[in-house]
Amino acid sequence: MLMQQCKVLLAEHRVTFDERAGPVVGSVGEEVRSEELEAFRRFLKPPRCSSEERIGQEVFKNKVMELGEKLLPAFNTPTGIPRGVINLGSGTSWSWGWASAGSSILAEFGTLHLEFVHLSELSRNPIYTEKVMNIRKLLNKIEKPHGLYPNFLSPVSGNWVQHHVSIGGLGDSFYEYLIKSFLMSDKTDDDAKKMYYSALEAIEANLVQKSPGGLTYMAEWRGGILDHKMGHLACFSGGMIGIGADDGTPEKRQHYLDLAAEITHTCHESYARSATKLGPEAFRFDGGGEATATRLSDRYYILRPEVIESYMYMWRLTHDPKYREWGWEAVEALEQHCRVESGFSGIRDVYTMTVSHDNMQQSFFLSETLKYLYLLFSDDDLLPLEDWVFNTEAHPLPIIRKSCLQEEATQDKTVSK
Repeated sequence: MLMQQCKVLLAEHRVTFDERAGPVVGSVGEEVRSEELEAFRRFLKPPRCSSEERIGQEVFKNKVMELGEKLLPAFNTPTGIPRGVINLGSGTSWSWGWASAGSSILAEFGTLHLEFVHLSELSRNPIYTEKVMNIRKLLNKIEKPHGLYPNFLSPVSGNWVQHHVSIGGLGDSFYEYLIKSFLMSDKTDDDAKKMYYSALEAIEANLVQKSPGGLTYMAEWRGGILDHKMGHLACFSGGMIGIGADDGTPEKRQHYLDLAAEITHTCHESYARSATKLGPEAFRFDGGGEATATRLSDRYYILRPEVIESYMYMWRLTHDPKYREWGWEAVEALEQHCRVESGFSGIRDVYTMTVSHDNMQQSFFLSETLKYLYLLFSDDDLLPLEDWVFNTEAHPLPIIRKSCLQEEATQDKTVSK
């Protein structure tokens, strides 16, 4: 059964991480593609209170330090906003060829905060925190259309390149990292909290929509014109809004939890309305259709985790049994339609029972989809949310307790004497 495989794969991941050194990172001439931190997220070891416990095996600390140092040249821009691609050998960085006017991508440069703050904690080197705080400083200063954060920003001028706003691809994890930065700081990072709730207010005012059939969804915004499309990637937002609900203003807390539940329900509907009971890459709310893909190019499913991620968070927050029921529907659909001889494969069309496999098992299926499924059906004391924050690749990072920071400051003073 798939759930047993979740357990086995997670156990194997732990053995691999704790007992064996991974491949050497940063080979000369190797390029870091996609956002700079994809590999970085997989090498960070969660800390505890003690510095020695935090470091763990020295080989992992050395690898994190090596990779962190090799990524720093990407920040050598007039604004300090990193470019999207870097050659780890030469330190040369550049923007994606498809990115408008050489811009950097919000979901890339805005999804570094957890890891870089964590690296400063590991290394006792403040430079990593300084880099991401500079990004935050610029984003706070720059004018935002209707309070929204567009997806493309020039690393040279520090201005928005075009006014396309999405809670899905290109924007998604920036918002996630605002609330998670607040939570990981033991709720001391007031700047992150203020930015998150201000962004959420703008999202509600401009992007959140209700369909004629009563489904709540996140539209995209293109220069003031709404595109009534919601991507699978945007379905993480149910869980994000859920975990941030309790720290909103008292009069908004239940509202945020209700909004999280409504969005998660809509994303479940995108699964329930397909023949395979798996969701499409994007679904629309126009032309008479609701929560369905109306374009052939949007009908595929590549084992994405975001819907299951929201199920897991909403189960932990409410213990409403429907979230486990929905998760089990996904388990059965994955078993029936995506299992192949050597693993699991994406499918090209979720609306036909005669499936065509794409012959690819994405890395996030192991790191996120299976992990969130396993956590959905586990007890709450397995990686409890009051102690851990999951980064955008579902790697657990511990909340940095104020008491730990005070203890370390005392130890540092003692050593200096």
